[in-house]
Amino acid sequence: MAENAKLPFPDMAEPLYSTGILPSQEIRKLIHNHEIEATQEITKEQVQPASIDLRLGATAYRVRASFLPGAESKVSDKIAALGMHEVDISNGAVLEKGCVYIVSLMESLKLRKRTSAIANPKSSTGRLDVFTRLITDHAVSFDLVKEAYKGPLYAEISPRAFSIVVREGMRLNQLRLRRGNPAASDKAMRRLHEEVRLVDVEPGQENISKGVAITVDLRGGDSGMVGYKARVHTGLIDLDKVGHYDPMEFWEPVRAARTGGIILNPGDFYILASREAVTVPPKHAAEMVAYDTLVGEFRVHYAGFFDPGFGYSETGDAASHAVLEVRSHEVPFTIEDGQVVGRLLYERLTAVPDKIYGNAIGSSYQRQGLALAKQFKRS
Repeated sequence: MAENAKLPFPDMAEPLYSTGILPSQEIRKLIHNHEIEATQEITKEQVQPASIDLRLGATAYRVRASFLPGAESKVSDKIAALGMHEVDISNGAVLEKGCVYIVSLMESLKLRKRTSAIANPKSSTGRLDVFTRLITDHAVSFDLVKEAYKGPLYAEISPRAFSIVVREGMRLNQLRLRRGNPAASDKAMRRLHEEVRLVDVEPGQENISKGVAITVDLRGGDSGMVGYKARVHTGLIDLDKVGHYDPMEFWEPVRAARTGGIILNPGDFYILASREAVTVPPKHAAEMVAYDTLVGEFRVHYAGFFDPGFGYSETGDAASHAVLEVRSHEVPFTIEDGQVVGRLLYERLTAVPDKIYGNAIGSSYQRQGLALAKQFKRS
């Protein structure tokens, strides 16, 4: 049998660079080399342009509090100490709003030297205000997988706005693999902006300092609507149901104010949109900085990964805005139209991926404006 016949995926092109984010074909190579393993066969659909979707196992553990295991402990040790009860999610079960759950994931890692990883919730997970973080054994930080890590992966799941129905095999977060430790410099991002126009602002008006600035759009269109605020008392959301729920049963419209700003109420969850259309060229991936105390006491964007090809096309017709998942901290906070609310960090891939974000691979949010999660009906 020829060597390629043993591969679960198509041909794997050699990388162009020795360091950077690994593209889809390099992720498949990690799977083939058993650096990424799973209790069930990894599917082609899990491998995204610059990340791999992670799947929930069959058991969720309700725990008293969120935790990090620390350098001396495993996640299983903490579950034993803090666990309250087990929830069998193999055929579907409810995870209650305001509770914390730990779920062992199907995937595990045996990374080699120079390979590390970072995780983030998938877009629809963040837009439902489902707080999801990756934990590894001996971890001292959430969502970060240290170089050459070998061991299991776990998801911490805490629904914040809505109670949800989950089941085994669902994909709530994703893992981005990195080789080496390349820097995402402002100089490189300015050069890339000159080539591609990362955000559609007037020439010379781009704000690139520790990333590309993103501002909030509170102007409103003909309808005057600038966003949504999650309702407090709602029904369940089954994450497998796409285009199923009436948005108005779960969300209150947020209208543009004559003052040009809106007041964020502490504890409430908002969906807003960026003023800028964002472009991520095929050789790069981007990540939104989730929280910056310099721009205000609020958190923006749980789901911080932007895949290669987001908002990109050779004809320029794929303009996509960043959806901002916003929650205020501690005190009411006013944000104004055009205020900087976050920054995008662009990082080079080791090679152009053999699949890029867009309709061709079933991506849900290309050419998006203000958009709720895919579980809600589109108007």
